[in-house]
Amino acid sequence: MFNESMLTKLAKLKEAGIDAYPPRIEGTLSLSNDVKANFEKLEQTQEDVRIGGRITTVRGHGKARFMVLRDEAGPIQLYCRIDVVGEETYDLIKSALDIGDTVIVSGPVFKTRTEEITVEVKTFEWVNKALVELPEKFHGLVDSEIRYRKRHIDMISNPEVLERFTTRNKIIRAIREFLWSKDFEEVETPILQPLYGGALAKPFETHHNALDRDLYMRIAPELYLKRLIVGGMPRIFELGKCFRNEGISTVHNPEFTMLELYQAWESYEGMMRISEELVSDVAKKVLGTTKITYQDKEIELAPPWKRLSMRDAFREMAGIEIDQLRDDAFAKEYVKREGIKMDKKTNFKGFVDEVFKKKIVVNLVQPTFITDYPIELSPLAKMIPGEDGWVERFQFVIFGMECGNAFSELNDPQDQLERFKAQDKYRTSGDDEAHEVDTDYVEALGVGMPPTGGLGIGVDRLVMLLTNQVSIREVLFFPQLRTKEE
Repeated sequence: MFNESMLTKLAKLKEAGIDAYPPRIEGTLSLSNDVKANFEKLEQTQEDVRIGGRITTVRGHGKARFMVLRDEAGPIQLYCRIDVVGEETYDLIKSALDIGDTVIVSGPVFKTRTEEITVEVKTFEWVNKALVELPEKFHGLVDSEIRYRKRHIDMISNPEVLERFTTRNKIIRAIREFLWSKDFEEVETPILQPLYGGALAKPFETHHNALDRDLYMRIAPELYLKRLIVGGMPRIFELGKCFRNEGISTVHNPEFTMLELYQAWESYEGMMRISEELVSDVAKKVLGTTKITYQDKEIELAPPWKRLSMRDAFREMAGIEIDQLRDDAFAKEYVKREGIKMDKKTNFKGFVDEVFKKKIVVNLVQPTFITDYPIELSPLAKMIPGEDGWVERFQFVIFGMECGNAFSELNDPQDQLERFKAQDKYRTSGDDEAHEVDTDYVEALGVGMPPTGGLGIGVDRLVMLLTNQVSIREVLFFPQLRTKEE
């Protein structure tokens, strides 16, 4: 577990009476970027700066050494001489310092012959002695298996990874700020639920010992959020974790972050406006522009986004009428001819879902709303007036990724109950992603929910787009991985 050489060096520090893990740090520290920004003034006054961070490189020999210290703001060079810090301290630096140690130094600043802003070390103190060796400094950490399992080392070795997660945090903050500016209130709903719902997905199941009952980790917060609309909260959102017991891929992780928002007296048309405004506003706030480059393609996130009905999308991009997939023989022949592997059940819902993903979604680069869905795929959405079997729903797609999903929310309790019962038929035929009958939710609708628009956005996929990452694992601090082979 621990490096023997590092343990020996720790013992050497203890012998010298140095506590390598002091309980507290007295005084304040400057940040490296502030030192660099104020260099001229600091050089002129010869004022000492005090800065703390991790040692990432050491070079030199004899009576002088150059080091690089990295703090939360970035790297800064240190210059340490024996005649300044003293022989005893310098000998300990030579014999007991490792890359990865966290230290605090103080001293004046100067520029080297190569114009590198540097702190000349007058005092040097350990505040944490590393006992695990970091990757070789010139090559960093490139093994993705180690990077994902030991994210802390990845962030130390690859500064761009730390920067990416800082950007993720800025994106989430910008989402909240946008919604607060529109008078949405942030709420929290249960993660452990007696019935799962709000999406068509397989849940994770657990058991509550005190209640002696099975519970499910939520696949979506939707049904609880709409109860709050019924209760009188007209604009609400939740940013939180959802869990779906599905496969792992470059765009899927079993645990993911979802934004869901609901607005009373609104429809899916209003949710389209919010989608465009939110995504473009976040990009502008975090990146300074609505034009991003993703995998060498320029994408414009500013409104208005293209709109395409699902029927037109199937006609133009899949070469068929969507209703043709209701014919089981035709559907099986079509997917076979097109080389589409069916990961879902071979019913109308399953055929539509797979053809949509593999013939339509993958070919959309610029932000596009795909609107108006078959009722079988959308048991919680309102019917399109005058169009039997079709509902007011959209998904928005950017660069082949389904990033958001929205409805005009169904608020007719009798219709909702019948939809649930229709979904239950899919369940009994073996579709474990079909929606269960939730009578408590139907009863809540019976109290009365005003016309409402609802929107869900996959936050991790949005972060992927805004940080130009092709794998969801690159934007999750700790992605789910298979068991490590020993």
